[in-house]
Amino acid sequence: MESPYNKDYLLVINGKPQGPFSLEQLKEFKIKPEDFVKTEAMDDYKEAHEIAELRDFLGFSRQALIPQYFGSFDQRLLASALDWFFVSGVCIVIALMFSLFVNDRVLSLSVTFSLLIVIPVTNFIYHILMESSAKQGTYGKQILKIKVCDLQGDRISVVHAAGRNAAKIFSILTLFTGYLYSFFNKQQQCLHDRIAGTLVMKDRLV
Repeated sequence: MESPYNKDYLLVINGKPQGPFSLEQLKEFKIKPEDFVKTEAMDDYKEAHEIAELRDFLGFSRQALIPQYFGSFDQRLLASALDWFFVSGVCIVIALMFSLFVNDRVLSLSVTFSLLIVIPVTNFIYHILMESSAKQGTYGKQILKIKVCDLQGDRISVVHAAGRNAAKIFSILTLFTGYLYSFFNKQQQCLHDRIAGTLVMKDRLV
């Protein structure tokens, strides 16, 4: 396994990425915990205190990360559409395969109509499991590079994710204006995010 101390890092200086630099060189620069760094293996820049190897080598402590970059309405809408497509597609394929091996027409029709319940329930469970996972988002959100977090930017628990998704009923019961609520607050929270105390943040761009 490659030692973390052999990694080279790009360092953002005056708004521009420079380097790569070794850890010893970063130490000479006297970088701060909030300075942005990145290795080749990382998808995007992170603050130095967020990276365990740098905290260990440079003596930083992990700081509270307050989200500043939030998923826009169109990103969230497209991610939701992609997730419904993925979940519906899998459920429909399974139902079709079942119908091919069952000659009972009534049973086949029952399975087909059950999709009206199965798909929403599966989508609900899928969102809970994915949003509380290490990825903090469904596949749709991962494609759009947005993720769900609490108000401090941390990963939410399964129970928290379940509460967030259950709260979506309030966004729907308001004739979907609960989703438009995101246009009227700086953190772009929908009504269910406000109720659950969650945010949808996007990766920082340098």
